[in-house]
Amino acid sequence: MTEDAVSTVLARFKSETGETVSNMMDLPRDVTVNHLQLICNSLLKQDETVPYAFFVDDKEITGNLDECLDAKQKFSTEHVVDIVYQEQAVFKVRPITRCTSSLPGHAEAVISVQFSPDSRKLASGSGDTTVRFWDLDMQTPLHTCEGHKNWVLCIAWSPNSKYLVSGCKNGMIMSWNVETGKRVGPPMTGHKQWITALCWAPYHLSPECRIFASSSKDGDIRIWDVILGQCQRSLTSHTRSITCLKWGGTGLLYSSSQDRTIKVWRADDGVLCRTLEGHAHWVNTLALSTDYVIKTAMVPLPCSNVDKTDNVLAEAKKRYEAVVANGGERLISGSDDFTLFLWAPESSKNSIARMTGHQQLINCVQFSPDTRIAASASFDKSIKLWDGKTGQFLGTMRGHVQAVYMICWSADSRLLVSGSADSTLKVWDVKAKKLQGDLPGHADEVFAVDWSPDGHKVASGGKDKVLRL
Repeated sequence: MTEDAVSTVLARFKSETGETVSNMMDLPRDVTVNHLQLICNSLLKQDETVPYAFFVDDKEITGNLDECLDAKQKFSTEHVVDIVYQEQAVFKVRPITRCTSSLPGHAEAVISVQFSPDSRKLASGSGDTTVRFWDLDMQTPLHTCEGHKNWVLCIAWSPNSKYLVSGCKNGMIMSWNVETGKRVGPPMTGHKQWITALCWAPYHLSPECRIFASSSKDGDIRIWDVILGQCQRSLTSHTRSITCLKWGGTGLLYSSSQDRTIKVWRADDGVLCRTLEGHAHWVNTLALSTDYVIKTAMVPLPCSNVDKTDNVLAEAKKRYEAVVANGGERLISGSDDFTLFLWAPESSKNSIARMTGHQQLINCVQFSPDTRIAASASFDKSIKLWDGKTGQFLGTMRGHVQAVYMICWSADSRLLVSGSADSTLKVWDVKAKKLQGDLPGHADEVFAVDWSPDGHKVASGGKDKVLRL
């Protein structure tokens, strides 16, 4: 060590939101991450040790503090180093490594695959006009639901995992009772062309889980009551097909369309609040920072100690408010113009950031469950990672040899799975931005992939008509 380099540095801990939690302290330069964990946990008076990640100037400390210091900080005794800590998920999702079972049964391509919010069941919609439910414990078929006359294009689970609605190419919507596999109420008709998206009202806004919204190629959005099978409201303003629909936690509906706009609606009375403009081509996909929290509203986290008898609704509200506490609900849109935009749609019609870098149209974008990172998948075969708050570019993950159709996060935000036209699924380690493993097994393009909310299973379906777990 040279005589003018100092052996300790002045440091203080800060939270992600910028609150200082400690006074200045002298830390040795070779202090390791484990030591910082102990110091941080005792400063915050945590009863159980919570894992943290530490950053200096946006660089993560992986070994010891010294690696992250620049020359100015090393040689000065007066410069204060701010160490920012981020709470990590307490539970760890095991990387998915193998195909445990193949579930044949569909007679045509599997177009959509979704786990129920409680992770107990799996539903799939297919080009053979049926919806099928699968029992995950036994890994066997549970029910086959027939009734649609054309391809089933999209499905959506109710937040309480009791109902599933499915929409087909004829514009008809049906709802199914998951326990019996029978239809609930009459088929819902009204859309003039095929259904492009379905989404339920968030549980903390409508705990009885009866209301859902649908969008169609005809440019309309309709809000339905699943028990009565009646359309309560029709929202029209888009001039072309709607591509994606999201129901936000404050009661706003977000719809993206081929007319190059995103519209924000108030679901209660159908008023159009604002139109978000900026894309130069069709808008394909939307992601909300609150997607995961809304989807799992009724399911306690893998590591939380909420009693089942506890008030589920209050807990759901609390978890939602924790996620939007700094910065509100954020929306990312991906488009055929190869760019993404980050918006704060509740308050402003101007975008926060325009995210460029993809060389082909963008097919799928998803916020990580902890909302810190957003990932986008594109026809340019790559997956790009972005900062969820600022929209800053973080890195690219390459490995697929054809278009990436869909991506899905693990519940602990550490891993990402992607399905592609090259017939493989790949699991990525997000922190290292590296390929964690390959999941071959499909014989043709993979259209749909989902990671169960409890983190234990990944399901995929595609052109080869087989579901794989």
